[in-house]
Amino acid sequence: MKNLIVIRHAKSDRNLSSLADMDRPLNDRGRHDAPLMGSILKLRGIKPDSIVTSPAKRAFETAELIAEAVGYDKAGIVVRDCIYLEEVPALVELMRSFDNLHDTVCLIGHNPHLSELVVRLTGENVGLLPTCGVAAIEFPVDAWTYILAGSGRLVFFDSPKRRLF
Repeated sequence: MKNLIVIRHAKSDRNLSSLADMDRPLNDRGRHDAPLMGSILKLRGIKPDSIVTSPAKRAFETAELIAEAVGYDKAGIVVRDCIYLEEVPALVELMRSFDNLHDTVCLIGHNPHLSELVVRLTGENVGLLPTCGVAAIEFPVDAWTYILAGSGRLVFFDSPKRRLF
């Protein structure tokens, strides 16, 4: 069984117009929401074998905060350029290249491509993933290369705004 945890980066600071999009950091809400969602993942018993993120500063910061919350070594975070602006086919190819020793992988990136990826893999329309939204997908396969469109089952969808606290 393979499990993909799709996570949109937490809320970033759009008020820093002097920065390139790639360099925008998290804002206060993002720095609050990422550890919150990491704690939710930990409470759900999710311990990633790998965390793979976009190189954008806001995505990498989200990855670090989630890693800390779930007890994952931040030094092991993998950065993949293709997550930044590539479309769904490139994300699927990235997934198919994951090491089969990793049963649970967190993929942290951007909309609209992550939302489209969830739909493509599960057939479920969760709408646009909100900032720091999490979609957990389960695949009944032993190798990442066997993942096909529609072959995943949406296990849960969550976001900071859906929390009651």
